[in-house]
Parts: sequence; C-alpha cells; structure tokens
Amino acid sequence: MPESNDRDIAVLGAGMHQWGKWGRNFVEYGLVAARAALADAGVDHRDVGYIAGADTIRNGYPGFVSGATFAQALGWSGARISSSYAACASGAQAIANARAQILAGLCDVALVVGADATPKGFFQPVGGERRDDPDWLRFHLLGATNPIYFALYARRRMALHGATLDDFAAVKVKNAKHGLNNPYARYRKEVTAEDVAASAVVSDPLRLLDICATSDGGAALVLTSMEYARRHGVTDPVRVRALSTVTPTFPKTVIDLPDFATDSAVAVQPPPREFRSAVAHAAYEEAGLGPADLSLAEVYDLSTALELDWYEDIGLCETGGAEDLLRSGATTLGGRIPVNPSGGLACFGEAIPAQAIAQVCELTWQLRGEADGRQVEDARAGIAVNQGLFGHGSAIIATR
Repeated sequence: MPESNDRDIAVLGAGMHQWGKWGRNFVEYGLVAARAALADAGVDHRDVGYIAGADTIRNGYPGFVSGATFAQALGWSGARISSSYAACASGAQAIANARAQILAGLCDVALVVGADATPKGFFQPVGGERRDDPDWLRFHLLGATNPIYFALYARRRMALHGATLDDFAAVKVKNAKHGLNNPYARYRKEVTAEDVAASAVVSDPLRLLDICATSDGGAALVLTSMEYARRHGVTDPVRVRALSTVTPTFPKTVIDLPDFATDSAVAVQPPPREFRSAVAHAAYEEAGLGPADLSLAEVYDLSTALELDWYEDIGLCETGGAEDLLRSGATTLGGRIPVNPSGGLACFGEAIPAQAIAQVCELTWQLRGEADGRQVEDARAGIAVNQGLFGHGSAIIATR
C-alpha cells in the first residue's frame, strides 16, 4: 500500500446518532453526532476552524444552511462554514469542502456534519409546483417514484445478467446479518429469504424488504491535517486517501434519477465507463490503489439489486459476475471482500445528508479495529460509494 502522500488528511473523530424514526428536529441528531465525533477526536468545538454541513432540503431554512445551523447549535466560535446539497452525495461534498480547506492550509481542524428527519413512507418531491423541475415532473407526469427506478435497475440486471429474486433476497439476508451488531442501525433483526419473498410487492420485481426505508439520523467526522494529528500524538490515523465526485460523461446510456430517458449514442460513442464506475475509478487513480487492495466496501444499497450493480461498478468482479461473487460468500463478513459490514441502507434506511458521512464513520471504525461484532479482520483499506440525483455521486477511499 502506498505511503502517506501530501493529499492525505486524518480522520480523528467519528460519531453518529442512531438511525430510526424519532420525530425530533434534525439539528438534535446532528448535535449528538458532532459531539460524539469531537469527543472521539479529543477536540473542543472552539478549536474547529471549519464546519461543513450537508444540507437537508426537507427541514426548512435551517436545513438549507446546515453549516451555519450546526455552528450556531454548537456555539458560535468564529469558524468558517459551508453548506452543501448534492442529494445522496451531500455528505461527500461536505467532506470534500473540508478536505480542500485543510489541504489549502486554511484550517487544521474541520468538522463535517449531516443529519435528516424524513417523512413517513417513500420520498416525495419537495412541496410546491415546479413544472420545469425534472424531479417534480417525474413524480407528477410519470408517477415515477424512487422504487420504480430501483425496479427498472433490477429488471435490467435480470435481463442482462440473469439475476434472480433469490439473489436479491440473499443480499438482504447478508446485510441484515451484518447489521445485527451495529448499535447505530435502525433494523437489527435477522431476515430469511422466505421473509423477503413474503413481503409485499412495492414495484415488481422488488418487494418491501428489497428496498431501503426512509430514516432519521445523523453522522459527523472530525478531519485534520496529518501534521495536526501528529502534534496531538496520533501517529497512525485513519486517513482519507482519495475523494471523487466526478460527473457523468456524455452520452449517458443508463437512466439515472430523475431522468426520463438516456442520451442518444447514435452519433457519439458511449464513454469507456458508466457513471458509477467512473466515480470509483477516479478515486482509485487518486489513491494509487485498486479493487484488489480493498479490505471492505460500503456501497449504496437503495435496493438489493443495486448492491449487485455496485460490485461491478467498483471492480470487485467483472460485468455480469456479481451474482457469482455474492453466492461464493466473498461479500459476507469472513469472506474475501465484505460489502456493507455496517448493514448498509438495508439496516439503516435513508437519512440523505448523513449517509456518505456515515459510510466513512464505518470505514473509520473498521480500520481502527473498533467495529465490535462486525469487524473485518485486518482491515487496511476501504471504499465508500454512493449516487444521488442530477449526476451527483461520490467515492471515498480511506486507509490505515
């Protein structure tokens, strides 16, 4: 594994608020997570030079300016702030902002916070009538809720690669088992393939237990320069080695939320990598690592079928090989490359601005050897990937 480079930053603290449906203000969840991360790092919030908030658009004006909201809730300290919205990649954008500040020498210590309080049921478009908003239109013109897109991806996988309902169920069974010992997970219960098959059909072929819930929750990280970590006696911290937020390349030949159609590839050759694969590839290039160097992966399992797509997107197997990889046991704890040892969204549900941050929390605990009950043996490197609306996505590689 490469030695530390001049773009590494240290993860000194990680903290979360348990996922669930608590019915409280999102700021409370973020504060719990932030204070836990600060305590983990041994840092006073007044020593934080930069606070990066991941925005929640469903919680009013404070959610739109989350950096300032969390800064005020912690106690105004004069820190610089930013607020980021990138749908499901919001947390990664906030991490990217904090990283840039540290690498530019503008601060030594940054706090990244994301939290959400979600509606009951599946996500709906934000209120109001916006006839030029593609996200609003896909709900109102097509009735294309998020689970419909998940089902389209699942059907595509079945048609192209022969995935079965049993394969999808096996992903849920695996992740539910992983999440049993995660104190921050919302769902901590073993699930059988029979349970999945017996759950209600939401959008054929996906059943209720194939699709992640919407949840309240929060996550936070304390990020520092490597020099600051050394000065504070942390000589071998978990470090962020790479962070990719690349956008798609024209033409896009696979439909992504909230698009209605793909780009035409009649006159232009498709890019060498589809969007999700490109996000991961850029992170590998920056880190000087490859899929074979990974100890674990946290992937964005909005549905069981989508997790299988991610196996291929991040290079764990060849295209069409995800089902065989899953069936081999390689992606289960104790296997060659455990995927979603946290339990993933299957056990957490979506708390949108906190999700990418929570993934890095899990990487941090795994790389420190602190993931009790779900520890990946001798974890040295991990990747966290997710995808949001409008060409947003992220891949973060952390190493020890």
